[in-house]
Order: sequence, then structure tokens, then C-alpha cells
Amino acid sequence: MAGIFFQGNPLTTNAELPAVGSLAPDFILVNSRLKNLSLAAFAGKRKVLNIVPSLDTPVCAASARKFNQKVAQDQDTVVLLVSADLPFAQCRFCTTEQLNNVVALSCFRSGFAEDYGVRLVDGILAGLTARAVIIIDQQNKIIYAELVKELTEEPDYEAALAVLNAH
Repeated sequence: MAGIFFQGNPLTTNAELPAVGSLAPDFILVNSRLKNLSLAAFAGKRKVLNIVPSLDTPVCAASARKFNQKVAQDQDTVVLLVSADLPFAQCRFCTTEQLNNVVALSCFRSGFAEDYGVRLVDGILAGLTARAVIIIDQQNKIIYAELVKELTEEPDYEAALAVLNAH
């Protein structure tokens, strides 16, 4: 379990993030067409998992826009925008925001949040995901992992992009 904060109030996740250097746990996430996708669907690419509590918040929207912009030109990388939002809401958000360089995926009917250690287990946001960035290389090895300590703050884009650019 990891301790984080929401507006200064303590929250707990169900576990720690997967360790850098370990193999990424497989997952089943749901895309906008209600199709289940696993890690294998993104084989041969680096995967940036931008995990957010809900796209209906300004900070989550900002991180989605930032990763959409920063990774747009990289053909070897895919940004997976993961939240517990329903696929319909994710699709509407991405269309409205013109986010064409991210793949929005919902964890609403999977064990993703538990497997990646981001499920909030207490507080008013229990059941949603914590804010985290996990980068997975082409061999599905985790090369970067950040659990944002305060849910109302954005991730460390520069650190994540530095690791991405180094691999």
C-alpha cells in the first residue's frame, strides 16, 4: 500500500506500483468501442500509461493534453490514457479535446487498478485510480514509474519524457 493525498487529506492505494525493471502485468482494458484490449494489443511499441482518476477533472485533462502533445511525433510509442471513466465519456472527452495521439482505455470492468497498485481504497475517491505514469518498453519491461503524491498535481512530465527519450 502506498500513501498519497487528495487536497492534503491522506489516501491509500491497494499496493505499490510495479517496480522499475519488472515485467508489466498483463491487463484487460476497454476501448471506446467496448472492445477488450490487453498489453499484447500494443506489442512492439513503448507504452506510456497515463493513469488518472477521472477525465472530468482539470488536472486529468491537462495531463491527457500534455502527453498527447509531447508524444505525438513518436511512431514507436503509444500513450494509453487509463481511468475508471466509462468508455463513452472517454470517447467524448478525447473528441472534444481533439486528442488524436492517445488511446483512452477504461478499467471499469477489470482488475487493472489492483494489478498496477493504483486503486484507491479509502477516502471520498475510493474505487477510483490514483494518478500515475508508468512507461513500458517494447519488451514489456517497466522503465519508469511515478505515483503522484498529491492527486491535484500533475505528474513529472520532464522526468517521464527524459526516460522515454533515453530508451
